[in-house]
Amino acid sequence: IPFSSPRRAERDSPAAGELRGGGRGRRARKPRTIYSSLQLQALNQRFQQTQYLALPERAELAARLGLTQTQVKIWFQNKRSKYKKIMKQG
Repeated sequence: IPFSSPRRAERDSPAAGELRGGGRGRRARKPRTIYSSLQLQALNQRFQQTQYLALPERAELAARLGLTQTQVKIWFQNKRSKYKKIMKQG
């Protein structure tokens, strides 16, 4: 029987945010952000101007759209990834 340390069990177990079910003591994932059409329009328009936002630009855009800076940051990350994937396909 191979030796399995408790640390290895911790490391191999899913992180708290990865569980969907009702595990005790685990935090549930935050619900997926639903962007309004106005927010999406503004985000897409800004993405066409520049694919990367500086911190003050991100803060200003987030405040103007009623989103958190993290939501704007992740939207841009996802959009860049999707854009690169589309460009790769042709």
